[in-house]
Amino acid sequence: MRIDKYLKVARILKRREIGKQLALNERLFINGKAAKPSSEVKAGDEIRIIFGHRQILLRVLEVRDSASKEQAFSMYEVLEEIKEAYQMKAQSEQDSIE
Repeated sequence: MRIDKYLKVARILKRREIGKQLALNERLFINGKAAKPSSEVKAGDEIRIIFGHRQILLRVLEVRDSASKEQAFSMYEVLEEIKEAYQMKAQSEQDSIE
């Protein structure tokens, strides 16, 4: 299944167009390689998504053409979620000012 469609069916992203834009801007990786919107995803693949100041690493557990809300959450597992350090540092600096 295409990566943009998988992200939509698994309810990781709300629209396929967002997945397409992430891939075109090299913010979407499958097994460490930059993905195109048409890149194929299969069970066992690791997907890294970079959103602004946050990164998520997922493992694909299952690929389905459609899924209910409950089924969607069983299609992947979150391996890692990273928030950029400078964002957290800026927040702590602002806290010390107040």
